[in-house]
Parts: sequence; C-alpha cells; structure tokens
Amino acid sequence: MNVRRRLIPAATAAALGITALSACSTDTAAAGNTDKFDVVASFYPMAFLAERIGGDHVHVTSLTQPGQEPHDLEISARQTAQLQESDAVLYLKNLQPSVDDAVAQSEIRTKIDAASLTTLEEHGNEVGGHAAEHDTHDGEESGGKDPHIWLDPVRYAQVAEGVGKAFEKADPDHAADYRKNTAALVEKLDALDTEFKDGLAHTRTKVFLTTHAAFGYLAERYGLTEEAINGLDPESEPSAARVRDLEKLAEADGVTTVFYETLVSDETAKTIARDARLKTDVLDPVEGITDKSRGKDYFTVQEANLKALQTALGAK
Repeated sequence: MNVRRRLIPAATAAALGITALSACSTDTAAAGNTDKFDVVASFYPMAFLAERIGGDHVHVTSLTQPGQEPHDLEISARQTAQLQESDAVLYLKNLQPSVDDAVAQSEIRTKIDAASLTTLEEHGNEVGGHAAEHDTHDGEESGGKDPHIWLDPVRYAQVAEGVGKAFEKADPDHAADYRKNTAALVEKLDALDTEFKDGLAHTRTKVFLTTHAAFGYLAERYGLTEEAINGLDPESEPSAARVRDLEKLAEADGVTTVFYETLVSDETAKTIARDARLKTDVLDPVEGITDKSRGKDYFTVQEANLKALQTALGAK
C-alpha cells in the first residue's frame, strides 16, 4: 500500500520478510509491498488484534516467530528494514527492547504503542487479592511496569479500541470496516470477561502459583492472588528463600497446583511441585500459539486457562 515501497524489487521485498500470521494474505514471504494495509506486529497478541480488526484489508506479519519467547527477541537487520516498508507497526513498549529501538529509529508513519492505550501497573512476584496483607518475602522482586495487559480481557479491549481508531486514521478508505470489526472484537472480549468473572466468583482458594509473573492483571481483575516463582522476566531464577516461602504459602493457602507455560522451561515448577507434593498444569500467557497450545487462538487458549484455574482453585 505504501507508494515508496512499490519501488522495491520483488526479490528484495521477499528477502526482508518473515512468516505471516494472517490468513488474510497468501504472500507469506513479504512483510510489505502488498496492495493491502501492511502491518508489522511485535508478537502474537498484537498480531491477533491487527488481524481481527483489519480483516481482509490488512496484511499482517509478526516479528516474533511461533514458539519463540517474545522477551528474548533480538531484531535482525532484515526485520529492522522491514519496518520501513510497512504502513504501520503495532507493538507493546517495554516488553521487547530491541523492538522499541527499531521502532524509534524507523520512519514509519503509523506507530501504535499498545501500552499507551490502557494503564500499566507495577507488579512483582505477588499480585492481587490478599497480596497486600502479606509481608514482603525475602528474595521477592520489587516489581516494575507489568506489560502483560492482554491477559486481562478488559484492558485488551481498551487496546483494541485504540488500535481500531489508529487503523481508521491511517487507512480511512476502510474506516467503516475497521470500526465494525473493532466493535465485534470488543463485544467478544466483554463476553470473555464475564466468563472469567462468573467462573472464578466462588472458589475454595484464591491463590495460584505460576512460574512467570504474567497473570497479575488477570488476578487483580478477578479477585485472585498470583504468586510467581520468577518475576516479570520468565528466564530469571528464584532464590532459595523464595522457593521456601512458596512451599509454606502453598500449604497455608490450600494451593493444589503449580502452573507452568509452554514457551519456557518447566523444570523449576515441577521441582517445587514435587517437593511440596503439588500437581502441575499449564497456564498459558498467550505470548505465541504453537502445537503445544491448548487452543488455536487467543480466545480458545484463554478459555482453557479459565478451566485450568477453576480446577486448581476448586471452583464451586
């Protein structure tokens, strides 16, 4: 769609591309040089929004490959060049530093920062519910701005509305369709919010253990407490004191399950579960869809997460 991009030879454009996530396009090699509104998304939750809102009018590519841990992404020279050849970039500032740098240096006209479309909070290892009543644990992460806004359907809907407006402004010829698609997506996210609210309203315990502090917003939204083995960085290692605290907390709060995720090692979670005689299960931060995911898209994986939480928390 970008006129400047049409001057680039097809072979060069193909060399700049990466795998497209969107079923809207049959060209899986090129990130740009199409007749559609070309959007580069930083990782799956951003690509999902672009696809749902853009529909047939967009060609979406993701900088993060399926199965790749988004926090670890390092932008290649080709991917940096690709930004210049697209109509818009949709990213989440402070989640992937290399993406932030590439976007800042890019001359792309439409830059959509999802973090600016809702509110972010500071979260540490322990978030939500009765967390404020606890004394600070030894070795607990002091916290930082938590980027995992997409796991809260309400915040994700706020981001969707902002993305829809940005698409309308950047591609006014299709504004009516973007507006319609955004409304449909927000309605579905509202329904998901109701499912979580009703499904977690009455549980035996409100505390759940995870490997990665990705579910703080979800915990706060639905009156739960997330206790994370690691902090906001999924690759960090817990201290021995933190592990001991978690084992004591699990017994005191009636925790039955230690949750792990599909894109990072489950070794620590399984070790703690074995030592504390707890079960393990998957709670997916929906950072990417792979053949190990319990669903094919954001909504089906989130519904699987709800079922896992209901089982672990003893929903009534």
